[in-house]
Amino acid sequence: MKKIAKAKLPELWQALSAEAKLYVPAETDGVVNFASWQEGMEVNLDELNVFVPPKKFFFPQTETVLKYEFGDDLQIEDFACKAGENTILFGVRPCDVSSFAMMDKVYLGDPVDEAYRRRREMTTVVALGCGEPDETCFCQSFDIEPGKAPGADVLGVDVGDELVLVAQSEKGEALLTKLNGLLTEATSGDENKLKDAQEKAKEEYVTQVTVDGVMEKLDNMFEDGYWDKLYRRCIACGTCTFVCPTCHCFDVQEYPTGNRGERIRCWDACMFSDFTMMGHGHNPRPTQKERVRQRFMHKLNYFPHQHGDYACVGCGRCVRKCPVNLDILEVINAVGGAEDGM
Repeated sequence: MKKIAKAKLPELWQALSAEAKLYVPAETDGVVNFASWQEGMEVNLDELNVFVPPKKFFFPQTETVLKYEFGDDLQIEDFACKAGENTILFGVRPCDVSSFAMMDKVYLGDPVDEAYRRRREMTTVVALGCGEPDETCFCQSFDIEPGKAPGADVLGVDVGDELVLVAQSEKGEALLTKLNGLLTEATSGDENKLKDAQEKAKEEYVTQVTVDGVMEKLDNMFEDGYWDKLYRRCIACGTCTFVCPTCHCFDVQEYPTGNRGERIRCWDACMFSDFTMMGHGHNPRPTQKERVRQRFMHKLNYFPHQHGDYACVGCGRCVRKCPVNLDILEVINAVGGAEDGM
């Protein structure tokens, strides 16, 4: 366990940037996102969630999969084997760290997505525990503690004037070892401060939902009249899927130019009418009702049946950003969860 004075964080970021490509939360035009660190930039460690979830570093919003050219032979340039660079993500919140494990189940299963695998392996995640959760945060409902991030390589916790850093993996140990000249050893007193900060963060929560049994109840709700009412507010903007840290659907497009071409992969969303459109014109989800149902059934029924976890980490982005206030908290409560305090 190490520590560093918060006043010396710019020196820490300078040192980290010498080790790998460093990304930190930074504000541009009033919006906080992860950005490439530059000396002198304003880093925002107070924002609970960056706008675009950090899954983009492993699963980019748009990426070239391959390029090809026809000639005497077919030549293919595969970009998956070139994906990734040594990267450090600094300031990832515990909910987003938990989302990486869910994405892993999709892209590191059988078959393995090589580009995703390379990016994951080449990235060191430095988490930042939450101090004062927002009223739209409900990660604890999914057994995620706001002050802990076991899936991160390093956990950082604000204990006042200092940041305590705890290595949680071999990559994390190696990184903190390289920073020995800048960091100091934490004491038992610092460990107590860390535990106090983690407990305080848990106590600050005001929003809780009960997800126990929701998956089982949804087993029998595919044709339920509930969906006939719920979907009518949805305007099919897709905001909920694009700000969600666990949504992982994509589309693949070909862009041919003469005897050359490029294959692109980009994020897609089940909220869009053409997501399930087939070549001959049939759409198995013809109205927004089926699309809204699909989103919540996938999060709360299909994914947990397949992978054992609800596909939600309680980050609250969809709660904050939906323009018609149609969010997963409402669905959980309607299906059977009990809200304690919002």
